[in-house]
Amino acid sequence: MERNSKIATYWSQPADFMLKLLDSNPLGLDPATAANRLAQIGSNRLKTNHLLKSTLQLFINQFRSPLVLILIFAAIVALLVKDWLDALIVLAIVGMTAVLSFIQEHRATRAVEKLRQQIATKSTVLRGGQTIVVPSDAIVPGDIILLSAGNLIPADGILLEAKDFHVAQALLTGETFPVEKRPGVSEPTASLVDRNNCIFMGTSVRSGYAKALIIQTGVTTAYGKIAETLSLRPPETEFERGIRHFGLLLVRVMVIMIIVILAINIVLQHPTIETVLFALALAVGLSPELLPAILTITLARGAKVMAAQGVIVKRLNAIENLGSMDVLCTDKTGTLTKGVVQLDQALDSAGQSSEFVLRLAYLNSKLQTGITNLLDEAIIVAGEQANKTLTGYQKLDEIPYDFVRKRLTTVVKQETDATASMICKGAFQSILEICDQIQLASQIEPLTSEHQQLLLQHYTKWSMQGYRVLAIAQKSVAINTNYTRDDEHGFVWVGFLLFFDPPEAGITDTLNALTRLGVQLKIITGDNRYVACHVAEAVGIDTQTIVTGQALADMKDEALWHLVPQVGVFAEVDPNQKERIITALQKTGHVVGYLGDGINDAPALHAADVGISVENAADVAREAADFVLLKHDLKVLCQGIDEGRHTFANTLKYIFITTSANFGNMISMALASLFLPFLPLLAKQILLNNFLSDIPAMGISGDRVDRDWESTPHRWDVTLIRNFMITFGLVSVVFDLLTFGVLLYLAGEVEAIFRTGWFVESLLTELLIILVIRSYKPFYRSQPSRFLVWSVIGVGSVALLLPYLSIGSIFDFVPLPLPIIIAILIITILYVITSELVKQLFFKRLNRDRKHIKLPS
Repeated sequence: MERNSKIATYWSQPADFMLKLLDSNPLGLDPATAANRLAQIGSNRLKTNHLLKSTLQLFINQFRSPLVLILIFAAIVALLVKDWLDALIVLAIVGMTAVLSFIQEHRATRAVEKLRQQIATKSTVLRGGQTIVVPSDAIVPGDIILLSAGNLIPADGILLEAKDFHVAQALLTGETFPVEKRPGVSEPTASLVDRNNCIFMGTSVRSGYAKALIIQTGVTTAYGKIAETLSLRPPETEFERGIRHFGLLLVRVMVIMIIVILAINIVLQHPTIETVLFALALAVGLSPELLPAILTITLARGAKVMAAQGVIVKRLNAIENLGSMDVLCTDKTGTLTKGVVQLDQALDSAGQSSEFVLRLAYLNSKLQTGITNLLDEAIIVAGEQANKTLTGYQKLDEIPYDFVRKRLTTVVKQETDATASMICKGAFQSILEICDQIQLASQIEPLTSEHQQLLLQHYTKWSMQGYRVLAIAQKSVAINTNYTRDDEHGFVWVGFLLFFDPPEAGITDTLNALTRLGVQLKIITGDNRYVACHVAEAVGIDTQTIVTGQALADMKDEALWHLVPQVGVFAEVDPNQKERIITALQKTGHVVGYLGDGINDAPALHAADVGISVENAADVAREAADFVLLKHDLKVLCQGIDEGRHTFANTLKYIFITTSANFGNMISMALASLFLPFLPLLAKQILLNNFLSDIPAMGISGDRVDRDWESTPHRWDVTLIRNFMITFGLVSVVFDLLTFGVLLYLAGEVEAIFRTGWFVESLLTELLIILVIRSYKPFYRSQPSRFLVWSVIGVGSVALLLPYLSIGSIFDFVPLPLPIIIAILIITILYVITSELVKQLFFKRLNRDRKHIKLPS
């Protein structure tokens, strides 16, 4: 009992006490103990039975659709009046449709879950004194974890050690700025905001490093306890917004249709129960009831294909945005360049090669424990090649890098020295501003304006040659136990470090491929304007207009909105400015993608319509992204854009096909019910028609898409869909009325023959219109998928044979006379030809005004 109370207020207990309480130690749990605790306590997840819940929830969701609820209500009405057969048929069709959707969605969901596991967050822990990396869901109470800038914090705990450790915890506390955390104790009554010795799941490290003891995991964490409040819905994508607006349009049409049909048929004294069932079935028949399943299946299929190409999809609904993207913003490193940074030269203040500068840089990079980056790795490699070692040196302290100071300081001491050396490495300007002296050869002189001008000339010259230039400085300091940012002054300028990262081989071809896809590339980088310009020119990006971070800071939003579309390169920008550029592009009507992998990229990744990161990115960047590239290669992204457009196209195809065909048929039946002495189709016949026509529609997700559709970005356009639906709905109404006339002429007022004939004609036209509408080209010039062809043939055969089979009598079908069969086939052929002609005229007229709009094919 006492143990539980101590853990309940763990932030108020000394670290040594909590280590003992959890049977842990500063070297970490041994692997066997950690494995046993994981088995006993369970994974470090918010929902341990997530898969079971999601499976059950997915099945229940099939019955939550308003359309399905309308059908169930209709079945209940039939049961109440003891119309057992109709009720059974309606429920059977509802059940079969729900099960079909569930099976497909469940398979899709599991496939996507497996893909996401490939990019699961990992954590660095101490186990038995060894530093290892484990999946974050394998963290257990008592674990010792190591944290540095960019890490996501995997669980709740207390700090054992920390240096300039700042955490962004707005998710939990709403604090705007990162908060500094230190070892110690807090009051037992302290709120989350005041527990400055604690770390919390779901927050992220912005700067510094720390060692922490994990106390609580999974649902017992502060995040876990309020997860329901925090699990806010992601921002609605443009496509989702369009689907929602379209759904509202259909609901309004359905409500009006139900009221009108019920009122008129009651006035005409048609049977009340049959009329209610007819009106409800008609309303359901108007809707694309499989749209949620089609969306999930199409998106999941797209995610699987993209995964095979090296793109992991974290958020399915972002796939359509990827297809719509027309601007891609990226940093240059590793995207336009090889990403294999080499230290080309270590130079003194006069620009001469210097072993001393290399030694200082090696000590600074080798001893730092903050952000891992390519520049430090390049320095370490170059230093070891020159036989540099840490022998004889002792690290005293470190002031980690952050994106405000743009520098990193380490404090080292030689064993025989009575003083320490503070070595600072960073961006040119950030180092220059803390120096008041300069080392020239073996002499140290005051740093004059003439010296500064000479250093700037060196920096500009090398930057224009494409080098990434860092500066390095040092000073002697008294031996101390703690050094802070306040100590960063009075340095001696020592020299330069020149890094080279050549353009990626074949990058020009890749950029040309992006251009052919209608995607414009823009560079947004923190590097200086000269390096950015050099790389941009080398790969063929327009550098006529370059905007720097300083210019952005002085620019109003309205001015930026007008300027941003013409700018190819933004240089020397900070993280918040990256986000501002993304927002400005969105304001001007672009769908914007952002490719980034650093801590400073997280705000831009959140702001972009399409956030893209890479597998080895900082945790916060990978978490903020919608897509993760397994290879830092724009070629992979080109393939992803193709697949995004393929997925978008097939989703739109289903909407076009179902709404245009259904709208016409339902309007026709509504009209027919007004002047026929009987209902044109029974509710069960409408639902059977709907069910059978949905079978080939399920194959739309795997249909082929023509290359010219994939060559340009496309946007959701509810006006286009509405106009298309009305146009083809009217064509359908004309031919349905023609069918009514023919059936009345050939069958008279024999209800069974009329209903059977119209059922066959309606289903055949719905099936064949799929082949017409699926492409803006003539249907015979665009090849559909094999499944689509065979499902149309199969269901069409069922439509023709059903009246002659014994099962047809269950649906009140009767065999059709040969003249009626011939008439139906002639009408169907005329309908297909007319629909093809109308389609060509529709898009010819539309493309005069909006040349970028085409029907997906």
